[in-house]
Amino acid sequence: MTQARRWNVVRFTITTIYLMAGWLLFTWNLGLGSLTMGLASSLIVAALTSPIFVETDEAARRSVFPRVEVLGVFFLVLIVMMYAASFRVLWQILRGRINPGLVHFRTRLRSDVARLVLTSSITLTPGTITVFLDDDHLIVHWLNAKTTHSKYAWKLIASGFERFLGRIWV
Repeated sequence: MTQARRWNVVRFTITTIYLMAGWLLFTWNLGLGSLTMGLASSLIVAALTSPIFVETDEAARRSVFPRVEVLGVFFLVLIVMMYAASFRVLWQILRGRINPGLVHFRTRLRSDVARLVLTSSITLTPGTITVFLDDDHLIVHWLNAKTTHSKYAWKLIASGFERFLGRIWV
């Protein structure tokens, strides 16, 4: 089997695993019928779309497989940051001191998966919503925009997430 053929099998397997994990998360059912339907659906969709979801480049392998131990710590930190931000937003609203605005900054992350998780993390954190992502350029709506300077906005909004995500996906 050639190297390219092996990578195609790996891409198909990765897509199937992610789709099956999504099936399990959405159905929350471990019955035989549900598992069979989920596996069949995942295999069919993976056969049709695996070239779309996983890059064909051999170097992309490292951007697909996360470091699980750091990913677990990231989720814990994300939960803490979400709670802390929700209390800050509540306090700002009660005081009536909000300053909404759009900020632009660039991310240092190279992996598409890491950028996707970054934008999702920013959106999950109360007070910020990712409006636009194009390669490494992000536009974020910030409920209490303390600055419009891109480097300082990146430091306040995304640098904490990027520290972890840079270790999880290369």
